[in-house]
Order: sequence, then structure tokens, then C-alpha cells
Amino acid sequence: MVDYLPDNAQSTEAIEVMEEEYGGAIPNTNVMIYDVSLQEALVFKKQLEAIDGVTDVLWLDDVMDIKTPIEMEDPDVVEGYYKNNNALFSFVVRDGEEVRITDEIYELIGEENAMAGEAMDTATQQKMAFTETMYAAALLVPIIIIILILSTTSWVEPFFFLTAIGISVLFNLGTNIFIGEISFVTQSVAPILQLAVSLDYAIFLLHSFSDYREKVGDPKEAMQLAIKRSFPAIIASASTTFFGFIALSFMNFEIGSDLGFNLVKGIIFSFISVMVFLPAFTIMFYKWIDKTKHRPFVPRLNKVGKGLLKLRFPVFVLVILLIVPAFLAQSQTDFIYGIGEQPKETRAGMDIAKIEGEFGKNTQVVLLVPKGDIGKEEQLTQDLLGNDEVKSIMSYVTTVGAAVPPEYLDEEVTEQFYSENYSRFILNTTTEDEGEEAFSFVEKVDESASAYYDDFYMLGESVTLYDIKSVVTEDNTFVNVMTIVTIALALIVAFKSLSFPIVLLLTIQASVWINLAIPYFTESPLVFVGYLIVSTVQLAATIDYAILLTEDYTLKRKEMPVFQAIKQALNDKFFAILISASILSSVGFILWLTSTNPIVSSIGLLLGRGALLAFLLVIIFLPALLVLFDKVIEKTTWKANFYKEER
Repeated sequence: MVDYLPDNAQSTEAIEVMEEEYGGAIPNTNVMIYDVSLQEALVFKKQLEAIDGVTDVLWLDDVMDIKTPIEMEDPDVVEGYYKNNNALFSFVVRDGEEVRITDEIYELIGEENAMAGEAMDTATQQKMAFTETMYAAALLVPIIIIILILSTTSWVEPFFFLTAIGISVLFNLGTNIFIGEISFVTQSVAPILQLAVSLDYAIFLLHSFSDYREKVGDPKEAMQLAIKRSFPAIIASASTTFFGFIALSFMNFEIGSDLGFNLVKGIIFSFISVMVFLPAFTIMFYKWIDKTKHRPFVPRLNKVGKGLLKLRFPVFVLVILLIVPAFLAQSQTDFIYGIGEQPKETRAGMDIAKIEGEFGKNTQVVLLVPKGDIGKEEQLTQDLLGNDEVKSIMSYVTTVGAAVPPEYLDEEVTEQFYSENYSRFILNTTTEDEGEEAFSFVEKVDESASAYYDDFYMLGESVTLYDIKSVVTEDNTFVNVMTIVTIALALIVAFKSLSFPIVLLLTIQASVWINLAIPYFTESPLVFVGYLIVSTVQLAATIDYAILLTEDYTLKRKEMPVFQAIKQALNDKFFAILISASILSSVGFILWLTSTNPIVSSIGLLLGRGALLAFLLVIIFLPALLVLFDKVIEKTTWKANFYKEER
């Protein structure tokens, strides 16, 4: 995740300084070996160092002379590396080769020993990204086919939908080669989200084509009329989704721009595929549709509008009462800023539990301060050791001693502590990687170092996550505002109205706030990247439901009174909205159930639940708003031409 921090973030600058000054990085992997002697542990250390891509292996012999009896040394220091005949090694795994290197380490340590750390987390998620995407697709495609078969009157029509969108998904994935690299989060989420979000375009077009086939004999003419009729709905749907995803692209935390750019690209390819490829494909093979006709599986819902309108007042009151608490609660949820915990049933999860069971929690923080004043270094060391969270510190003054001038020693003794410009402190702490305690400790270290130095750097997983928290918290406000503003502008153009965008956005935004508030009330921590992405994606994707209903309502409102217009619109569009919502919801829940990546799983759960909430509010809350503000809408819509009842 640190790769996606902006260049001016403290962590990014600190990593560059560390690599330049010391030629290495902070340890990102731990390995625990059970039941070994000191000499056996030293042999194993050499085997680790021999693996291509493993560097800076740190163990007990780096902090003390193990030729002397370890019983005479500080037990707190010893037990950070060697406890109950178990050895714990820390080292750096080369960036970009985590999968290969961790596989080689697993071969070396076998099943009985354990490995944990950032590199292992990355390798695990990268391995699962492709296989889990394929597994999710294997579950999802049959479900979508069943949903589409229920919504059409031809056995092959669903395959026309999937072919058009499937081709656009392949184009989107293929063009990533020009980007160079993408996040495995994007690889896991983008193809399935693109399928779910843009399938509506194909449904709009082919449903219109089916309608005109009953009125026009020539299939080409029917398709021309279908394109003309469905184009406004498709362009409105595509543009709102497009602008919603564009907002993600402006995030400072660049995983948002990585995913946002891919989704924007996907929407463009889907739109082109539906408007260019699908009509041509359909005209070539429309006889297949004719030959595979079947009776409708779902009867026409002529009374659903009347039933839903009866619920408008209680639902309106309920949603109005929930909006403010939901808005406040969704920003107060406990957030996780990393990738979250590894599932306990996986090898990675079990290894983490093994290491913490023997050695306790150990999170390293590295502090780089200007070298040259060994007295300051000793004072800073004492200040840092005064924190309960610090188990031990590895620095020149704790390992060699302040009384020994570094210039009297060989470079191989001092090089791990002193570079050309900096002195390095490695703090072993008991804090979690993130959370209130971890972030509070980062602030304490910053405060202690500031008392002695104006220029210093901090590194470590908890420091990086602290920086991510700072960056994404700023992103959240910007992205949400930009999403709402851009979608509102697209709706103003589409409906030529000032009030319709407010009504539609209020409906969908209420569903977003309620969705994101649920983790607060259930006391479930939420992965922040998932929260940030879904707060945008849910709005951008489910606004289509409101557009579909409102567009049909405005046409009927020109011909009939408000109650009759909304009732008829619900009767006509309820099933189409249900199909769209069930597809998006299925996508979300399948991602949630199949992914071991906590970010992807979190996005899935929020998306699945959000699609259902948006569906419910569009079919009940939105009609209430349209009825309640009918006169306001008429006055603020250009050429509304609403039906006037004769008196």
C-alpha cells in the first residue's frame, strides 16, 4: 500500500532516505524456527541470507555477542529474538518479487515453522487475486444468466448481453498492458464491477429492440429506433457512472486513481461495445433470438405500483429520521487503514498466531536522526525507552555504548547504525500495526525526536498506516463532494432540471449513508479503502435505478396526473430495476464470500448491501419525493409540460 502514497508523504520520503543512506529497507518479514540451538539458528540465518531477494537478516547475534552466555544479557533484548529455544528472524524481502521469495522461504522452513509480515501479506493477496477473481466469476456468471433468463423471453438473449459486456471487459483488461502495472485490488474488483455496472446498458438496448420488433417488421429499422429510444437512458447512466469513477481518479492515495482509471476505461469500452458492437451482433443473429423464444417466466406486475405507493408516507418519515444519524455515524466508524487481518483459517493467519503466541506482538519503528551528537542520541534513547510500548531499541548507544567513539571501531560494526548523514534507531514495540494505540505511539516518537532534532524521519508499518490515514481522510471529503457535484451536473443536463438531481441524489445518498453507518452500530471495523471506494461506487452505480424510474415517470407525467404517472412508472420499471439491483447485489455478496483479501471482501459486502438499500429507497422513498415535490419539480424543470387536470 505504501507504493500508493503520494511522493511528498513522510513515509515515502523516509523510505528513499533509508535506501540511499543504508542501501536497504526496514524489515518486512519475520520467520520463526521452533526448537533450535544458537548454533543451529546461525546456520539457518545463513540459509535465509542465501535466498536471492532476502537481505538485511537481523537476529540476536546482531545486537549482542552470543559467544558470551546469554543468561548474562538483558532478558528483554534476548527474548525479542530467542525464546524457549525458538528463534525469530527479521529481514527484508525485495519489493516486487514477494511471491517467488516467500515461496522459497516456505520451502526452507517447512510446514511446522512460521512466517509473517508485510511481504507475506502482499504475496498471499497477489496469489489469490487471479484465482479468486476466476472463482467469483465462475459463481457469478451462472447467477447472472439465471437472472437474465427470468427477465427476458429468449434463451439466448442473456448471452448477447454477456458477450457485449464480456468483450468490453477483455478490452479493458488487455489495455492495462499500456499502463505497465495495476494493483491486485483493482485486478480483483474492476472486471466484476465493470460487468455488473454496465450490463444495464445492454439490457436497455435489447429490451427496446424487443419492443420495436413487435411494431416494426424490419429488424434493422427496429434496431435504429431502439438505439434512438434507449440512447438517452444509456448515456445518462454511463455519464453518471463515468463521473463517479473519475472522482476516484483524483485521490491522493493513488490506489483510488488506479481503480478509478480502470473503471472509467471499462465504462467507455462498455458504452462503445453496447452502442456499436451489440447492434451489429444482434442484427446478424436476431434469428437465434426468434428461434429460442419462451413464455415470460415472471407475470406482468400491474399492481406493484399501487402497493408500493401505500408505503410512501411511513418510509418517507423513517428515512428522514435515519438520514442525520446515518450521516453522523458513517464517519465515526472504526476504520482499518491497511489490508486488515489475514483470515485465521489460512496458512498466513495461523503463522501470525504462532509467532505472536511465542514472541508476542512485535511492530518495528525505525527512526533516522542526524548523526554527530552521541549525547543527544543517548538522551533520546532514554526518552523512547520510557514508553511502555517499547520492548527494546537497537541503536549504537544501546548495542555498543555511548562511551565508545564510533571512529575507533571498524566500519562493519558501525554501518548498521551510522550512514553518511544519519543515525538509525530500530524500536521493537508491543503495539498493533494500526489503531488508536499504534497511532498514538507514532505521535509520541515524533514528539520525542522533535525535542532534539529539527530534521528526522520515521519508517515502519504503523508509520505508513498513520500516513495513509492522514491522506485518505483528506481524500474522503474531496472525493465525495466531487462525485456528488459531477453526477449532479450530469443529471441537470440529462433532465434539464434543477430539482430532479436533488431528489435523485438525496435518494441514493441516503442509501449510501445508511449502508456505511451499519458498521458503526454493529461495532464492526471497516477497511477504509473499501469505505472510500463504495461511498463513490454505490452512488455512481445505483443512481441508474433512480434515472430509469424517473425518466419513465417524466414521460408519463406529461400524459397523466402525478399519482397515476408514478404508479404506472413503478409497474413498468419495477422489474427492470429489480434485475439491475439483484445483479449488482449478487456481485457484491459473491466478492464478499469468495475473497480472502479483506479490502475486496469489505468492498463486496458494502456493495451487495448498498445495492439492496438503493433498490428499496428507489422504489419506495423516491416515489414519495416525486409526489411530495411535484409542483416544485414542474417549476424548476425546463419545458416540463406536466399534465394538467381539467377543472
